[in-house]
Amino acid sequence: MWRHIAANAFTFLIVGLFLLAGLVAWGTREYSAEGPLDAAICLEVPSGGTMKRLSADLVEKGAISSAFIFEVGADYTDKSGQLKLGRFRVPEQASMQEIVDIVTRGGRNTCGAEVIYRVGINRTIVDVRELDPATNAFVELVSFQAGELEVPETYAEVRADGNATYRVVIAEGTTSWQILNALGQIDILRSDVTDVPPEGSLAPRDYDIREGDTVSSVLNRMREEQTAILTEAWENRVEGLPLISSEEALILASIIEKETSVPDERRQVSSVFVNRLNRGMRLQTDPTVIYGITRGEGVLGRGLRQSELRGATPWNTYVIPGLPPTPIANPGKAAIEAALDPDTTEYIFFVADGTGGHAFATNLDDHNRNVAAWRQIEAERANDG
Repeated sequence: MWRHIAANAFTFLIVGLFLLAGLVAWGTREYSAEGPLDAAICLEVPSGGTMKRLSADLVEKGAISSAFIFEVGADYTDKSGQLKLGRFRVPEQASMQEIVDIVTRGGRNTCGAEVIYRVGINRTIVDVRELDPATNAFVELVSFQAGELEVPETYAEVRADGNATYRVVIAEGTTSWQILNALGQIDILRSDVTDVPPEGSLAPRDYDIREGDTVSSVLNRMREEQTAILTEAWENRVEGLPLISSEEALILASIIEKETSVPDERRQVSSVFVNRLNRGMRLQTDPTVIYGITRGEGVLGRGLRQSELRGATPWNTYVIPGLPPTPIANPGKAAIEAALDPDTTEYIFFVADGTGGHAFATNLDDHNRNVAAWRQIEAERANDG
């Protein structure tokens, strides 16, 4: 009798285990399967939100089929405690697994209004846009120049809503003075810095910011990013460069950044300067002369005079040998990498070619012909103007 009972109990245990395994397998499939959403939605995770509250909200919105499976899946993957505050775009047919990843990965909010402060050489433009979750496309709401006396009503409304996300985009080749001045014009930041950061020390790229952040905190992130970029590039530099330190690499990169905006030309331009340094030739580059005049504060706004090309400043590479004492702008990652991994060429000259790029030459005769062609283009443009 007891043997019969034990046999039945064992049978029930085996059947139970199979049923449990089947249930687990079914739940796993449901967790990773396509969801019921037929159109993307904006999902808001409020302050103090929990996976339990979020799962109920998702069921109500028709985004998931089971709150229980959603919660168990989040708990099993150790993400229950990683829920992030914000507004997130959930695409159509997103699985529960994908939704958990979206609301726990952090970073920039992916749904709702976004304000972008674009810091350029001449001015800072504020773009306000909103993501349409149905089309996954941004719709521009308003665009204006920072520092204007009258702020557009749309911008004020977006700020007052409290759900917008913000980021600042720094253009490559901006100077530290220009960046500090621009950050001081961004009204969501608290200005707490007066000293201009060392030239070249700030990484130009985009940074998420929040209402109430300090200017110093944003600058610190830029410094850390530039240090990391420069350190990695210096460690991976090619052999035989006429550079004795990463600081010299940063100086060269800033000159490359100011000389060309064509990505494919950076390593060619770098090769010209490296060849000149190796031969003991002066760099003779106009952007260094301009920096000697402006010290990076604003834009010269006119052509260089012959007296300025001959004038002695620490940055005038028509006069001084080698590199100037400091960078002349904040170079981006690509320019830094180009400085430390130039193309292998015999070029020692280059001049604008009228297309936005440059004509390169290995000797003075060819260079003079390229210069003459460029002068002709300039004259024709002046006549057309």
